[in-house]
Amino acid sequence: MLAGDWVYVAALVASFVIATVTTPAGVSGAVLLLPLQVGVLGIPGPSATSTNLLYNIVATPGALFRYWRQHQTGGRLTRTLLTGTVPGVVVGSILRVEFVPGPRIFNAVIACVLVPLGFSLLVRGGERRIRRWAVVSDPWLVAIAVVVGCVGGIYGIGGGSILAPILISSGRSPRVVAPAALTATLVTSIAGVATFLILSTNHHGAVSPNWGVGLALGVGGLIGGYTGARLQPHLPEATIRRLLGLVVLAVGIGHAVLSIF
Repeated sequence: MLAGDWVYVAALVASFVIATVTTPAGVSGAVLLLPLQVGVLGIPGPSATSTNLLYNIVATPGALFRYWRQHQTGGRLTRTLLTGTVPGVVVGSILRVEFVPGPRIFNAVIACVLVPLGFSLLVRGGERRIRRWAVVSDPWLVAIAVVVGCVGGIYGIGGGSILAPILISSGRSPRVVAPAALTATLVTSIAGVATFLILSTNHHGAVSPNWGVGLALGVGGLIGGYTGARLQPHLPEATIRRLLGLVVLAVGIGHAVLSIF
């Protein structure tokens, strides 16, 4: 594990690179930063979760500001996702502190979701016509967002890493999905950090965010997110789908390995 000022340097550089790559598809990159925090930066347990949520709060406004300048807001999709993810993340944060679900179950579930999604995005990334998500009613989408928000509260991944692949693989344009998923990530992360701070007043142990590491991660993500959002209009949608597919498949396989060992 790193120590001293190198912790903050590594956090800033890693988050910049990850956010630049993932932001065009609506993923903040938090799902890739959680293993970095625990394995390299030495952030323990629930504190790593809340630190990841703090990263989302600092990082995502850069991308959202750039998308706003490009007249991309997500529209109705943003409101639908927020309806589910906000209450979900509060419940997930409480579960994380009070019951501390085992990581093996989480890894197995995430692998089952992400591996087929990543494969689907890679195989179908170049198709011009893909079935549209519009055939699924808003109540179902809200239900999915609640579950994703809960998972985000437990493990600090924001939810965009699951919502974006689902929406994009079902036919929605990354130009609509990206700002909607990132907005949901930002708002749910604010709710999640607030919940962790409240819970920390009556809980012994590391629960609150590591503010130094979280801010370092966030600054790198802020710059990387703005850069990724600026690059998005210059990337073909097929390229964005395949890039997201590679990231999602790699993360899914990684979680599958962790669920076994």
